[in-house]
Amino acid sequence: MPPPAGDDPADEPAREPAPTPEPVPVLREPRDGVPEPITTEAQLAAVVEAVRAGRGPVALDAERASGYRYSQRAYLVQLRRAGVGTVLVDPIALPDLRPLNDALAGVEWILHAATQDLPCLSELGLAPAGLFDTELAGRLLGDERVALGTMAEQHLGIGLEKGHSAADWSTRPLPYDWLVYAALDVELLVDLRDVLAAELERTGKIGWAQQEFEAIRTASPAPPRIDPWRRTSGIHRLRNRRQLAIVRALWEARDAYAAERDIAPGRVLPDSAIVEAARVAPATARDLLELPIFGGPRQRRRADRWFAAIEAGRALPDAELPPVTGGNGDGIPAPSRWRERDPQAAARLTAARAVITGIAEEHDVLAQNLLASDVVRRLAWAPPSPLDAATVAAQLTELGARPWQVELTADALAGALAAAVAAASRAQPGGRVET
Repeated sequence: MPPPAGDDPADEPAREPAPTPEPVPVLREPRDGVPEPITTEAQLAAVVEAVRAGRGPVALDAERASGYRYSQRAYLVQLRRAGVGTVLVDPIALPDLRPLNDALAGVEWILHAATQDLPCLSELGLAPAGLFDTELAGRLLGDERVALGTMAEQHLGIGLEKGHSAADWSTRPLPYDWLVYAALDVELLVDLRDVLAAELERTGKIGWAQQEFEAIRTASPAPPRIDPWRRTSGIHRLRNRRQLAIVRALWEARDAYAAERDIAPGRVLPDSAIVEAARVAPATARDLLELPIFGGPRQRRRADRWFAAIEAGRALPDAELPPVTGGNGDGIPAPSRWRERDPQAAARLTAARAVITGIAEEHDVLAQNLLASDVVRRLAWAPPSPLDAATVAAQLTELGARPWQVELTADALAGALAAAVAAASRAQPGGRVET
């Protein structure tokens, strides 16, 4: 039977092709040029006076040499303020920037991902009296992609020419295109801050943001990591405590050497070589040189150092061998082991995570910014008693949650944890719930 009239696809009007989106204009150089980094006390004094006379907030950024150097010091500092323009400072030549800090007394600082830069800026004598973090503001607004270039494109409609974030900023002299990149990092920060602040006001989140910014600004330095050697890439393939002892000894020997020479540890000896040496546990230094990487000229010169570490790990008494799995320094096992160690705690964690995910979606904020995963972990492992909204709120505050986070989550977390506890109390020893 022929198709009804009008059903022939040939009768349908041709569809218009989807319009091609207009390309976003890309800012390839700062609008008022690329300044030369200042390197003298006289230049710094002139900048200090200009900054003191400037207007409005100041945009700041710092470049480190992560992946090249052991230290996390700043190798370039960028700032921009109305009435001043962009200034690049060489902190190798000018390691004391306290006069600049004095000139910025009471001025709001704008940084992108402030937690990355504040420690190295503090080493130079720079510390903000007020802070606006554009990356964190984006997260509170639900942005999942928060790179500076992405956010500038999304919120300002302007692209940024990027590409040197992984450069060795300890290089001197700095190439021109690197200086362009550095200057562009602060070119749009003030504009981006204004747009984000307006959106935070519109969505009722400006108070949340202010609490978060202040928490970052006043945060104490992060404590040393517990067992940092356990972050060696590929260590999960080792399950023998003796092998782990060798990894630890090699990691510590590499770390000491890297710190002494200010070289990134991965450039001294890659993680893959440490794991392979621990797996094979060569009997002699000659055997060590047969392994990949260790046979190269640089590693041959350091072979005695690495083999001594292997021997130290091999000779360690059994009682001193590291456990197969590490902890967080608080006695709480990794969440992946909760179901085996404490099924009830695992159930509480699942319930708490579901609550956080739901509230985050409701308020269009990323879950990790609604409540830190470590806070959720600690709360689920050892919930307060009695288990009600007031005690949960008190424990959240003690664990470092900000007031806005407590207000949004305490009631729901108390209910979910109480329900998980009640379900566990009804469960039979075999784990089945009575019906």
